[in-house]
Amino acid sequence: MPKSKERCQEIREEMRRTILQKSLLYFARNGFAGTKISDLSKHIGIGQGTIYVYFESKEELFQEILKLADSNEMLKKMKTLAAMPISAKKKLHMLSDSVLNRLVEDETFAAMIVLNTQMLLEKNDEYSSEETTYQTELYNYTSKIIEQGQKEKSMAAGSSMKLADYYWGVVYLYSLKRLFTTEYEMITVDDLERTVLKG
Repeated sequence: MPKSKERCQEIREEMRRTILQKSLLYFARNGFAGTKISDLSKHIGIGQGTIYVYFESKEELFQEILKLADSNEMLKKMKTLAAMPISAKKKLHMLSDSVLNRLVEDETFAAMIVLNTQMLLEKNDEYSSEETTYQTELYNYTSKIIEQGQKEKSMAAGSSMKLADYYWGVVYLYSLKRLFTTEYEMITVDDLERTVLKG
């Protein structure tokens, strides 16, 4: 019995989701420049032509993956957190707790952090650091929390953006460990917060 039009559409949407999900992890592990569609298709377990049915090019596939980052709940939470009428130290603690829990529970979250951080380092002008989610929105919200903490005398002195970079640099390191190793000891919230809290 032939498949219904609706079932065919469901199968297409499932395949598109599978390609995006597995590509996200592959790009995170190999970077944009280090990803070849032929290798990616082998990793996913589909023919190279199947990827081109859904995406015209590697660039288009990568842009779709980046849209997943833009819809990430983390950014929405950060915006809400930065605006809350509580101390910066408490905001930082809530952020750290959420980030570390998600790293443990969600490989996709770790992949998004790795991918966005790699984009900061990519030399390809088309994907320069000016447009990356984690440098713009996430870093800016973290920087605002740090600036508030500096006024409250709970955060270390210095450039708030540089301190945000230290903070997310540690998160990046543990995201790499999450993706590339099987045994590692996850840092604690206190360990992560040492990057920005006053001694």
